[in-house]
Amino acid sequence: MKRSEINAIIRDADAFLRAQQFHLPPFAYWSPADWATKGEEVREIVDRELGWDITDFGSGNYADTGLFIFTIRNSDPSPDRAIKNRLYAEKVLICDPNQKTPLHYHWFKCEDIINRGGGTLVVKCYNATDDDAFDESTPVSVNIDGTQKTFAPGELLRLQPGESITITNRLYHTFWGEGSRVLVGEVSQANNDNTDNRFYTPVGRFPQIDEDEEPLYLLCKDYPRYYRP
Repeated sequence: MKRSEINAIIRDADAFLRAQQFHLPPFAYWSPADWATKGEEVREIVDRELGWDITDFGSGNYADTGLFIFTIRNSDPSPDRAIKNRLYAEKVLICDPNQKTPLHYHWFKCEDIINRGGGTLVVKCYNATDDDAFDESTPVSVNIDGTQKTFAPGELLRLQPGESITITNRLYHTFWGEGSRVLVGEVSQANNDNTDNRFYTPVGRFPQIDEDEEPLYLLCKDYPRYYRP
């Protein structure tokens, strides 16, 4: 992805979030120059990879295969976690109509995906087989807003604003917006996007960036280049 494209996505997403009355924390708007002045007091933001996370999954086509993410809070996902009492993570996502997130599951994380507003969020799920294929023969049982429901494998589940689905570990899922842009919330166990994603078709979780202009704000993977405590 070009940095200019990422900057444009950030500006557009920020306007959408504000229109939805969803406000990001102050560190979202620290410039690269701001980051150069930060010390150990912001180590948690860096270590937990909080902040802007925009990806086309290596597709080269963000509009069709991409996702906007902002990680608001996250625990230490290691077994000997330093933050003993924080076992959760929270993200805000934006899904555009027909913009698909590739089919994947999480080895460990359980998450709630919530339609916070906008259009319809379409979710498709499959159980994983023992050899990590997706199972097209067994029904899928999921919890939707406290009610256990069973669906055919690959059946399209349409979540309206206010509705949510619990995605357990090793449950393949993909999702996209329908009708109009969707504001999506994610509440989960500790999140580790470096090791806890199993994509059915291998993809690049984080994009390779063509630095055709300066970053507007830093992506979570930019921190090592600008943060020198």
